[in-house]
Amino acid sequence: MNKYSMAHVAKEVLLRETDADTAQDCERIAYRLAQLAEIDARKLYAELPYQSMFAYCVGRLHLSEDSAAKRIQAARTARQFPILFEAIADGRLHLSAVCMLASRLAAPTIDGLVVAATHKSKSEIELLLAHRFPKQDIPTFIRALPLRPSDTLQFQHAPGHVDTVASPPTALAAASSEPSRPEHAPGHVALPAQRTTVTPLAPQRFALKTTIDQETRELLRRAQELMGHQLPSAEIAEILRCSLKLWVAHLERRKFAATANPRLCRGSTNPRYVPADVKRAVRERDGDRCTFVSDCGVRCESRTRLEFDHVNEVARGGLPTVDGVRLRCRTHNQYTAERTFGREFMSHKRREAMQRKKRSAS
Repeated sequence: MNKYSMAHVAKEVLLRETDADTAQDCERIAYRLAQLAEIDARKLYAELPYQSMFAYCVGRLHLSEDSAAKRIQAARTARQFPILFEAIADGRLHLSAVCMLASRLAAPTIDGLVVAATHKSKSEIELLLAHRFPKQDIPTFIRALPLRPSDTLQFQHAPGHVDTVASPPTALAAASSEPSRPEHAPGHVALPAQRTTVTPLAPQRFALKTTIDQETRELLRRAQELMGHQLPSAEIAEILRCSLKLWVAHLERRKFAATANPRLCRGSTNPRYVPADVKRAVRERDGDRCTFVSDCGVRCESRTRLEFDHVNEVARGGLPTVDGVRLRCRTHNQYTAERTFGREFMSHKRREAMQRKKRSAS
């Protein structure tokens, strides 16, 4: 018998159990948010090891990207305003409501907003916010419209030909009253997919969906012209591949000193300087990946924001040798330093560094 089949359950029982289970779900969600908020505040995700709270929710808890982003924002907001935990637990507010209210919450007004938003849908809360926090009408005028995220490259003519639905500043719209983009609360978790989407189509085949500006469009067309003798059809995918190969090679030279013809390193008196030959060897050994391993033996999967970290701190005599240097993501580089020197000490050092940066920029 299928345990998920409810055809045999009486109507009254089905409705009663659903109400009871929903109430329990609300309590569990509130408790889960409190857990996430505490993990986030203590940065416990770094021990497990994950580069960020978002990576922890997706990698460890197996939440979807959208679900992770929503729960992190709701948890951070509720930690700042604990009344929200109670409102979620008793079913007065759903997660979307908390995220929508987040940017408007303040100590003097939160009680009234929670009461006003109780048991309201997303569309009703949008109307509530428009009433409580009205904005000026958008004037009617004619202007150049930027591409929207949904406006992508169109392939409507000859193979490889570039055209766009509307490319600024040539595309015009009359009587435009386009609403502004929604505001996000501090701590909002933006998803990479909100900017660019790469969708698998078939084995080793992907669809790229993005938005380009006028300058990028002209560069793409110029690349088509210059590669016309090599690629008669001047396919955009081939141009993108060739361009990325050159750009990735350039970035790898800058970050990892990658080169097919290494030169003799001249050295430096700076104790934090890592010679180019050491960078190349460390990168090859560590495989372009953070080397942090949690107490349970799981290695961090991060390949972004990688830094060369001294195994023994420079302040304690660490040397920039192949055995003395490793790759760490920014999160675990800072986490290790905090475990060694203390969180307060490292926070003070970061504040000093930010102040020096501001003084040098001014």
